[in-house]
Amino acid sequence: MLGIRAETAADFPAVREVNRLAFGRDAEAGLVDALRATDGYIPELSRVAVVDGRIVGHILFTRIGIVTAGGVVPTPTLALAPMAVLPEHQNRGVGSALVRDGLETCRRLGHGSVIVLGHPAYYPRFGFVPARPRGIAAPFPAPDEAFMLIELVPGALDGVRGTVQYPPAFSEV
Repeated sequence: MLGIRAETAADFPAVREVNRLAFGRDAEAGLVDALRATDGYIPELSRVAVVDGRIVGHILFTRIGIVTAGGVVPTPTLALAPMAVLPEHQNRGVGSALVRDGLETCRRLGHGSVIVLGHPAYYPRFGFVPARPRGIAAPFPAPDEAFMLIELVPGALDGVRGTVQYPPAFSEV
C-alpha cells in the first residue's frame, strides 16, 4: 500500500538513492541536498512515497521568486523539482500520487502557485499550463510547452509578468 508523508532526516540517504536511480546520475540527488541547505527549503514540502516501509519516490517543492521588470522584491512562488520514482515503481501511479499530494500540501500551507520545467504530456493533467502565455519566463532556454505553472489560489499570479529566479543550486543540474 502506498503512503505519502513529509521526509525526515533519517530519510535523506534513501531519498538520495531514489533520485540517483530515477535519473541515472547524481545531479538531482545533489540538487536536493543543496536545496535543503537554503532558506527556500520547506521540510513539509519534501514528500516521500513509501511502499511496505521502503521509500520508492520523492518530490520537492522549494521557494523561488518571479522577478518583475519594476519589482525589487520577487513575487513568491514554488518550484517543483525534482520528482523521482524508483525505476521498478514507475508507471504505477506513484509519481501522480506524489504530485497530487504535494500540490494539496502546498495549497494547505498557503502557497499560491508552483512552477515546473517538466514533461508537457505529464504535468497538464494536474492543472499546469504553459507559463510564457501568462507572462512568466524561464531564466534559461526552455521549450514553452515544458515550462509550466499552476495557480493553487485562483488569481495568485494575476498581473505578474517577469522571469523566474531560481537559487544557484539549480544551475548545477
